Amino acid sequence: MSPALALEDLAVERGGRRLLHGLNLTLMPGQAAVLTGPNGAGKTSLLRTIAGLQRPAAGRVRCQPDAIAYAGHADGVKSALTVSENLRFWAAVFGGDQIAPALAAMDLSALGDRLAGRLSAGQRRRLGLARLAVTGRPVWVLDEPTVSLDSRSADLFRAMLAAHLAGGGAAIIATHLDLGIEALRLELSEFAAPRDAAPLSGFDAAFA
Repeated sequence: MSPALALEDLAVERGGRRLLHGLNLTLMPGQAAVLTGPNGAGKTSLLRTIAGLQRPAAGRVRCQPDAIAYAGHADGVKSALTVSENLRFWAAVFGGDQIAPALAAMDLSALGDRLAGRLSAGQRRRLGLARLAVTGRPVWVLDEPTVSLDSRSADLFRAMLAAHLAGGGAAIIATHLDLGIEALRLELSEFAAPRDAAPLSGFDAAFA
């Protein structure tokens, strides 16, 4: 069985400064990893690198093409569309057309006709997370997914994540909450680059 995601001797930079180096991780289908470490350790920068939003400073991220669905701090929600229209839009982007399971998973079925701009912060976050379920992508890259969620909504997300893993998906998550799943722990302080590590030249360095 091939890995769902592999990080190979990965190094990560932000603003021209090396944050992490020598990071290796292999996730098989059905596995999850939780990132731990203090604020500023590089969790968000690592997740953005895995998702392809910035280049690795060294090493590589290995997975199947178009395997990753990313959920960051922004919800990716269009305020002028209804809840259902948002999900139909994202389903079409990823080549699908079924949104009912996603609506049900995050308890949004009764809000399907409501404009996203009229949702509460928690409802909007639930909609952003429901988007994961319509992508059909096997690797979820999640940055603090339970922000703005109350305990009941966090439980809904835990159930959706557990179902994703049980179906052979994988996930790598930055979170301060116990998600109630078996997961590898990746302590980023173990991969912290020396403070005087020389950055590579590149786009980020121009804006340091």
